[in-house]
Amino acid sequence: MHELILLRHAEAQPAPSGGSDQVRRLSGRGEQEARAAGKWLASHGVKPDRVLCSPSERTRSTAVLALEAMKHAPAPEFADDIYEATPGELLALLDQHGDAGTVMLVGHNPGIERLVALLVEGRSDEFRGMPPGGLAVLHLNGTLEPGNARLDAFWSP
Repeated sequence: MHELILLRHAEAQPAPSGGSDQVRRLSGRGEQEARAAGKWLASHGVKPDRVLCSPSERTRSTAVLALEAMKHAPAPEFADDIYEATPGELLALLDQHGDAGTVMLVGHNPGIERLVALLVEGRSDEFRGMPPGGLAVLHLNGTLEPGNARLDAFWSP
């Protein structure tokens, strides 16, 4: 893997009373944010070979809408390991997909923003925030190791 795209799910509605966090849907604004993220990636020539996505409703919808806007992108693969994952758990998952040139991971905070900090800064406690629908494009310098990535682009709606 030489490039990693990290996309936080777009703005979601609150969980229904007594309902599971997993079933939260995107808000109308969130749908727009997800499409805009895909359009941004397409306009900058960034295209994943593989897409890994948390199984929650809001991440699934974010991935589908972003990929539709990109056209000719692969279908997402859903991985339970992404939901509530630590940066270390996300790295372990990504290690299993090292054969892909560019991987897009659609997930949640704080895992996504901490993974950016870990890969770029070498420390996961030094995160700067990742807003809903925000994305980071990282260039990996040979290996998926802490402090071994370069932040090529950051975009937020």
